[in-house]
Amino acid sequence: MTDHIYWKNGALYLLDQRELPFRKTYVKCTTAKDVITAINNMTVRGAPLLGIVAAYGMVLGVNEKKAAKKPVGRADIARIAKKLGDTRPTAVNLFWALKRMTEAFESYAGDTDIVDDLLGEALAIHVEDIENNRMLSLYGAELIENGDTIMTHCNAGALATGGYGTALGVIRAAHESGKKIKVIATETRPYMQGSRLTVWELMQEGIPVELVPENHAGFLCSSGVVNKIVTGADRIAANGDTANKIGTFMIALAANAYKIPFYIAAPVSTFDKATEDGTHIAIEERSAREVKYLDDKLLTVKDAKARYFAFDVTPQKYISGFITEKGIIEKPFKKYIKML
Repeated sequence: MTDHIYWKNGALYLLDQRELPFRKTYVKCTTAKDVITAINNMTVRGAPLLGIVAAYGMVLGVNEKKAAKKPVGRADIARIAKKLGDTRPTAVNLFWALKRMTEAFESYAGDTDIVDDLLGEALAIHVEDIENNRMLSLYGAELIENGDTIMTHCNAGALATGGYGTALGVIRAAHESGKKIKVIATETRPYMQGSRLTVWELMQEGIPVELVPENHAGFLCSSGVVNKIVTGADRIAANGDTANKIGTFMIALAANAYKIPFYIAAPVSTFDKATEDGTHIAIEERSAREVKYLDDKLLTVKDAKARYFAFDVTPQKYISGFITEKGIIEKPFKKYIKML
């Protein structure tokens, strides 16, 4: 799947992931503000995709200035990048892409075709992500054995990336190689990315999948049902501590207790070598309304207090390895991550 994000006639079109799998509608973005809104309201999500969308957002922001016949300087680029970066604090791919786009602007500063130059860079980021996903998926597929039942959490498929996917890319590549596998997908409250997106993607590919509430993870691991666990990531610290969708840590604990291999599939852009360990990763806390309501239906007492942390951190000691486009990173993680 690659039609969930595309550029056409000076605008960015985003498949609205809030409506899937029931409706396929697109949001048209013509300004950086449109992109910021789309990121904030969860029209799009997934660390690699957020980086790609932010890159296009930089193009739209510069185009706005040019269309208004205003000069575009370093201060303008910094301001656009900051507004886009303020949307989601945990996913490092977002900041990686903004930094790359800022550096591209520096390279092309003064060029009369600066918008086209930046669009070329954003398209390159997009294409490279798809290529990286396919490469890491081929490496990861080698870890999957015929007959495996693989658990995954949240959605790390084509919808969370430029295309093909990370964790689901590994599963997809194993399936395409002819291996008979089955997937257990956790529903992933409160946005239900597992039930709405992961199950939909896998069923489209003809990959057998069963949906379970995430509170089944421990039981399924203890019952011997699960052979391997593969998830994506939003930020990986220099020592291997990994931030991913809330609930990942609990699944990793269950995997460790029953000696089930637990892998993280992510491109190199998800590694944050400037962050020493997981204690320094900013964890996004979203509105309590997202816990108390399902769409507009109240699920609890109206005045009840609630909290929703979008991510948690899995300590590196519970991770078996990292699947990247450069190969499998094994322990000691810090040594090999430093070499990326």
